[in-house]
Amino acid sequence: MSAGAGIPAPSALARRSILAVVGVLFAIPLVAMVEFTLRRGLEGGYDLSRWITVLTGDLGPAYRPLGQAIGNSLALAAVTVLVVLVLLVPTMVLVQLRLPRLRRALEFVCLLPISIPAIVLVVGLAPVYSVVARLFGSGVWTLAFAYGIIVLPFAYRAVQSNLEALDLATLTEAARSLGASWPVVIVRVLLPNLRRGLLAAGFISIAVVLGEFTIASLLNRQNLQTALVVVSKDDPYIAVVLALLALLLAFVLLLAIGRVGRGRTRKES
Repeated sequence: MSAGAGIPAPSALARRSILAVVGVLFAIPLVAMVEFTLRRGLEGGYDLSRWITVLTGDLGPAYRPLGQAIGNSLALAAVTVLVVLVLLVPTMVLVQLRLPRLRRALEFVCLLPISIPAIVLVVGLAPVYSVVARLFGSGVWTLAFAYGIIVLPFAYRAVQSNLEALDLATLTEAARSLGASWPVVIVRVLLPNLRRGLLAAGFISIAVVLGEFTIASLLNRQNLQTALVVVSKDDPYIAVVLALLALLLAFVLLLAIGRVGRGRTRKES
């Protein structure tokens, strides 16, 4: 019996109360932001003119850099997910199968960035980026190397929880005993079973990248968040509308993670 087996589970009323309190705490600033975007200024009253302007793309030439910034953020999100999946996932699978003694060390390295303030990361990354700029140029996509570090804790947890739910050694040995090569084992056996963890890691990485401001600002790169700061100086209403849409995209991604997980559980049951 586990140590926590004697602890009674919270009642349905307690769970709903906790969920309601947390929901209210999250809802208050969001409702305030929505109310702010609907104001008609000194005229008084409310309307949807700013939302219609943003959703129809009728922002005018002054906001063209905003479109470029959104493109930069989407490109950064794609490259960051690619970096995480290409470097982190094979390393975790290798450690799980062949080097279990290094599991604690890998966990420590992957979780370390969450305890380091962004400003400290930028100070450490600045000399590295001077070399990166000389080798690959100073394009905004190079920020993906830094973002790949800050999303490591979230991506690691998402993939690791999926790995622990699988008997990876048995799956691999069964496929190898049937004559499958290692590429076939990875593509046709491991990746389908890790689908939930990979999707969760990818979606969380995208949400983190779309909300990141400090590193891009201090390294003088333009992304969605730095562009919103610039826009907010001229039109704070439009900046808040765009921030809400970015939050909505993050919520949709998190809901997609839960839906994928439920779909997988139903198939296995």
